[in-house]
Order: sequence, then structure tokens, then C-alpha cells
Amino acid sequence: MAKIVIFGAGGRAGRAAVGEALRRGHHVTAVVRDPGRHGDLAADGVHLVAGDVTDGDSVARVAAGHDGAISSVYDPAAQPDILYTAAAHALLTGLASARVGRLLVAGLASVLPDGNGVALMDLPGYPQEYRSFYLGHAAGTQVLRAATTDVDWLVVSPAGDFDHAGRGNGRYRTASADAASRISYADFAVALIDEIDTAAHHRVHLGVEAA
Repeated sequence: MAKIVIFGAGGRAGRAAVGEALRRGHHVTAVVRDPGRHGDLAADGVHLVAGDVTDGDSVARVAAGHDGAISSVYDPAAQPDILYTAAAHALLTGLASARVGRLLVAGLASVLPDGNGVALMDLPGYPQEYRSFYLGHAAGTQVLRAATTDVDWLVVSPAGDFDHAGRGNGRYRTASADAASRISYADFAVALIDEIDTAAHHRVHLGVEAA
């Protein structure tokens, strides 16, 4: 049984991670910007708190006493490169201060390489209207890659996209980027919590898809 702190717990991937962690008997702290908007999380027996994933002191405060952390944050009002680089810096410094050694970050398939080493976003025909969002995620991951830190981080993303209506079957497999690949939020959460329970991958961006 572990104690897991989940940043961005109010989103779809965050909520799925909360549910999977609870299913396994873990203790969960759900971190959101405004707890008043997510009271249903607390009803599930989760410790619901306010926190700022871009502030290292805030991260350290809410993460203290936990065994692992998950970050699945999104803010449509924020400039993506600023949000994701600030979050990466704050998570690394805050978790190190709180002595939380494992960090899972929900990433983006668009910046994941395919079997030829080409990022999905750079393939012909791939939608470019959200490229600044893709690049923001990439910048956040680069902060993790460049850091000298004891925090054992891992970025996990769908290999292609989420199956938004999928119920999941509790199974997944690792995969290179593929625009046609899909995974349910439930199975994505299984991959995240598996990596908290038994760390099998380290300091890379890992793609997962339905199995």
C-alpha cells in the first residue's frame, strides 16, 4: 500500500489515476487548483487539497509523506511552454525537498517518436493547429531530461490518442508513436499506477496502447 499524490486530479486522466490507485488500496492525495469544483473526489475517500504544480514550495507541501507522485495537468488559459516548463522545474525541486523519489508525468503522443525516430507531430498530415501545445509538452520533458536530480521520473503518454469512450480491460502494452493507436483512460491509469507500484522504466518518454 502506497501513498500517492496526484496533481491535476480533476482532469480525465487524473481522475482515472485516482480511481485505479484507490482500487489497489493506495492512499491518494488529489491536488487541484480549486477543490470547491471537485468535491466529488473527496467523496471517494480521497484527501482533496489545493496546490500549485508550478510552485516548488506548494509541491513540497502537498507531497510530503508520499511515496510517489503523478502529474496530469492542463490549463487552457496558460501558455503551454511556460506551464509545462514551470511545472517540471517545480515538481523536481518540490518532490526532492519532500523526499518523494518517483514521478510519473502524463505526456503527449504528439512529441513521442515513431519507429523511425520521428516525432508524431512532424509526420506528414499530422494536425498542426495545436503545435504550440505540442512544443510546450516537449519543453517540459526537456527540463526533466536536462535535470540533475535524484527524482526518478518517467513520462507516459498514449502512443496515439485516448479512446475517449473506451471502458478498458486492464491491459496495455508499450509502443512507439502511431497516430492510429488508442488506449482508454482506465488502461492508461493502469500503466501509471503500475509504474508507481513497480518502477520498470526510468527517465524516458514511454508510449502505451491498448493490448
